[in-house]
This record gives sequence, structure tokens and C-alpha cells, in this order.
Amino acid sequence: MSMTQHAEPAVDTPPAPGRKQSDGRTRQRPLALRLLARPEVGVFLGAVAVLVFFLFAAPPVRDGSSMANILYQSSTIGIMALPVALLMIGGEFDLSAGVAVITSALTASMLSYQLTMNVWVGVIVALLVSLAIGAFNGWLLVKTGLPSFLVTLGTFLILQGVNLAITKLVTGNVATDDISDMDGFTQAQKLFASTFEVGGVNVKITVVWWLVFAALATWVLLRTKYGNWIFAVGGNKDSARAVGVPVTFTKISLFMLVGFGAWFVGMHQLFSFNTVQSGEGVGQELIYIAAAVIGGCLLTGGYGSAIGPVFGAFMFGMVQQGIVYAGWNPDWFKAFLGVMLLGAVLINLWVQRTATRR
Repeated sequence: MSMTQHAEPAVDTPPAPGRKQSDGRTRQRPLALRLLARPEVGVFLGAVAVLVFFLFAAPPVRDGSSMANILYQSSTIGIMALPVALLMIGGEFDLSAGVAVITSALTASMLSYQLTMNVWVGVIVALLVSLAIGAFNGWLLVKTGLPSFLVTLGTFLILQGVNLAITKLVTGNVATDDISDMDGFTQAQKLFASTFEVGGVNVKITVVWWLVFAALATWVLLRTKYGNWIFAVGGNKDSARAVGVPVTFTKISLFMLVGFGAWFVGMHQLFSFNTVQSGEGVGQELIYIAAAVIGGCLLTGGYGSAIGPVFGAFMFGMVQQGIVYAGWNPDWFKAFLGVMLLGAVLINLWVQRTATRR
């Protein structure tokens, strides 16, 4: 007797019509839910809705010059909202970002004027000061383990007091002196605060820088190892450290990126208005954080994008200028801001639950 067994040919049984085979382990969610779970989709739809609303409620918005003004207003918020968003994805936030903008502008202005130096010297020193402030925030956070709320709140108060006290001490006033006639001013103004024409409409250079920085931040988040580190430390820094992510470097560098953003916006303000008011900047940090939150960045970290805050900043600029063009009381802007922020937090909560649901 042969010990070899011959198997009968297998018969393929086709699945029942209208039924799809599944291994029972995964389930494909509807496309609409998967799209809405993207951090930038919700704010994009919101930005479109706000734009359409003001196109009807405020007819001047339809004019090209009005839209250029809205984009300019959005860009001054958006340039800072981008590094703030990256920091939030990394699990932290910076309450000193608003006054840090003014600190940078004051440093460049007073150093150049009081020492009668080329303005580019003040610009470079201001950059070093801004990066140092960011590095200090990150270093103190990492070394002490304190929440970023407490660390940056302390920095906020320090900078606010220093801005006022040193400006009064050096200039005898609450504002810096006019530097428009100093060497290097014209070249610096072209870089930070120039205007160019598109179709007969004057557009500020900050709009271009805003979009360039947004594209660069998106590339960093999605295509580089550093972007992976940002998401990792924001999700769980202990797990990230266990797999070799340089948590200390990532945290400190993210705060330094906020410092870079503060420097750039500060230089724009300085070379747009020639002087700087030392008491400004208070409250702007909340605008930057709100733009990032509205843009889909979770307060808990580890989730978000760079494109979302672009639309978030556009919504701010649209509402802020749209209220003026509609002839309404501008005090309503704060009410709109609160509604948008609360709505964004609720949407982000839903997105977080949707993204983690299996």
C-alpha cells in the first residue's frame, strides 16, 4: 500500500453576490470621514464659508485691493502661526511669542540708532537675541520639566517689563526713534516690508514670505526625519526617547523656530513703520495659538499640519478686515474670535476621536 496521499483538487467557491470578503481585522471608513479627519480639511471648509459670507455681507471685499489687504493682515498672523503650530505639534506652546516680536524690533532699532550703525547690524543682533530667547525657553523647559505654560508665561512677563523699561531708559520715550534715514534701511525694507504690483493691485511681500514658509514647513513635517521627530515628541516624548529621537534637541529647536518667526515679524513691523511702540505685542500670542488651533493642531500635541494654520490665519484676517468693510463695530472681532476658537476646539476633539477610532 502506498503511503502517499493525493489531495483532491480544490474547488474555488465564489463569494456571494453583493458581499465583500473581509478578514475581520480592519474596516475601511467612508472617504468623507477619512477626509474630515485630516487636520486641514475642516479649517479649509470653514475659511471658504467665512469668505463666502463676507463676499455677500461686505461688498468691498470683492475689490482686489481689499483682498490684498486681507491677505496682508493674514500673513502677519500666519508667519508666526506656522512655528507656533510646529511647536504645538511637538507638544508645547509659547505665551511669549507676541512680546518677543516687539523685543526683536526694539533690539534692532535701538542698537542701530543709538550706536549709529548700519541697520543690518541691528537686524543680525536682533536675530541672535530672538534665537537666544527661544533657546532659553526650550532649555528651561527640558531641564526643569515645568509645563511650557509656566515657563513661557514667566518669559512673557520678563520681556514685557524689559521692553518698556529699557526703551524708556535708552530713548526717554515709550517708542524708538525713526531709523528711516540710516544706512541699510532701504535694502532691509525691500526684504521685510516692500510692496509689489499684481494686476494693478499692490501686494505686500509678507504674503509671499508667508506662503514660502508654509511650503517649507509642510515639506519639513512630511518629508524629513526632523518632521517625524516633531510628531514623535508631541505624541509621547518618553516613547520617542526610547526609540532614539533626540527629544531635547527637538524641543529646544522648536522654541528657536518660534524665535525666528518673532524676529521676522518684528523686522517687518520695524521697517514698515520706522519706529516701534514698546508696549505692543501683548495678546498677540493668543492670536497665534488660536490660529494654530483653528488650523487643526491639537492642544495635546502629536497632531496637526502646516497648511491648517495658513487657513486659520486667513480666517482671522478675513474676519478682522471683513467686519471693517461691512461697517460693523470692530469690537465684534473678539466675539467672532471666541466663536471660531470654541468651534475649532470642538472639531479638534471630534477629529482626535475619529483618528484614534478603529
